[in-house]
Amino acid sequence: MESIDIAEYIDHALLDPSATPEQVERCCAQAEQFNFAAVCVYPSAVRQARELLQGKKVKISTVIGFPTGATTAKVKLYEALEAAEQGAVELDVMINLGWLKAGKSEDLYQEIAQICDETGQTVKAILETNLLTNTEKRLAAEVCMDAGAAYLKTGTGWFGGATVEDVKILEKITQGRVGIKAAGGIRTLAGARELIKAGATRLGTSRGVELVREQNRDESNL
Repeated sequence: MESIDIAEYIDHALLDPSATPEQVERCCAQAEQFNFAAVCVYPSAVRQARELLQGKKVKISTVIGFPTGATTAKVKLYEALEAAEQGAVELDVMINLGWLKAGKSEDLYQEIAQICDETGQTVKAILETNLLTNTEKRLAAEVCMDAGAAYLKTGTGWFGGATVEDVKILEKITQGRVGIKAAGGIRTLAGARELIKAGATRLGTSRGVELVREQNRDESNL
């Protein structure tokens, strides 16, 4: 665990609804400087991020149906298609929690499957595990995997942070079939490493720069 490069796991998130174009520019510059896996911005900032990161290794991610997931399937699909057209290659899609809790697994499946099929991009299904029972976590995970999601994401961060326990639950369910993105409340290098040890393959955080700098300080003290 000590030898991992934390930067390779980080989706550098700028999901403050008041973020300015100047902040988007800084976020993208930081992602390039620190070799983060991706930037995650709102759909309205995707075009700017694409222009800033054209030809760079950093992937452009955005959020769909964020943060509640309660918009209609048609609205989510339109949002996803537009984001993909403007340059997003990863789509963090908030699932419809009302459908999940009502047992409408077929509706949930169709929504995620259509976005996966019609955009052709990497879809990360946001489960909001802090609001789910363990039975609901399993159902959501299995439906989203069957629908074609490439990652399961713990949550938006709006309803609590990622926990090691939930990452372990998802790792046990997925058995390596898809990636696991832990997001929300990742503030320390030790916390990030615990999530990775539990099975996280991506970390959604706005504190990526601080985490990399903390790692660099640790390594310089060895």
